[in-house]
Amino acid sequence: MAINPHDIDFMTALCKMSVSAGRLLMQHHNVEGVAHESKADKSPVTQADRDAETYLTKELQALAPTIQIIGEEACEIALPDHIAPHFFLIDPLDGTRDFIVGGKDFTVNIGLISGTKPIAGVIYAPAHEVLYFSGQADAYRMALAPDTNDFTLAAATALRTSPTPEKVKVLASRVHRSKETEAFIETLDVEDFVPASSSYKFCLLADGTADIYPRHGRTMEWDTAAGHAIVNAAGGAVTRTDGSCFDYGKLAEGLANPSFIATAHKDWHNNIQEETKTNDSPHKDN
Repeated sequence: MAINPHDIDFMTALCKMSVSAGRLLMQHHNVEGVAHESKADKSPVTQADRDAETYLTKELQALAPTIQIIGEEACEIALPDHIAPHFFLIDPLDGTRDFIVGGKDFTVNIGLISGTKPIAGVIYAPAHEVLYFSGQADAYRMALAPDTNDFTLAAATALRTSPTPEKVKVLASRVHRSKETEAFIETLDVEDFVPASSSYKFCLLADGTADIYPRHGRTMEWDTAAGHAIVNAAGGAVTRTDGSCFDYGKLAEGLANPSFIATAHKDWHNNIQEETKTNDSPHKDN
């Protein structure tokens, strides 16, 4: 099978394995709580995380044996010793805290990176029964009933974001926000705040539910790769807070991400980059 994000069979295989992994998660999901442990960084992990990653790793190895696989739970044991030219970043259960307390925003994530750039992404939110995916040029959303065992991607709805509105909907907590996030939000004309957890926030950007997602603080590459690809393909952008490139394969940083701004509107990011260039220019007025 062609390893090509434009190839319908390849993308269908990625989507179907993410849906199957999501159903594994739902076997563990319980509104009264899920047993969990704490990792070295104090983040929680459940048996559902491990089961889903084992399944996804096996399926990806069978689908694309030449592509490196980097998974969150495997990296808890040891980081890879190198980064290949093409690699998958998988988060088998993003939003574990939400999952543990019986929430709905947890997701399964598969991102495909070429060089340092995300070129395809799949996010399945099993409790919401919705699948988001992208190749390099297009992003899609598809509702899936719990008992759907076979589906065609041709039934999905294409996503295309609009230009930045005058008033924006922000993906950020109304109460618990860092000083950096608070300062950023003060620069915006905010219509409303949209509550969401995990990579599901990227999906809400791609489908037009929200406009901007500022993230100040630590995330990992597997948290963002799939969502980054989907937002890009829908017409949005993800950059560092200064407007510069947000890249992947940062092994020297332990695959940790810098702070970033994700938006549904590439024109907003273009304006930020132009402002940054102007402010950094040695010819600017003093």
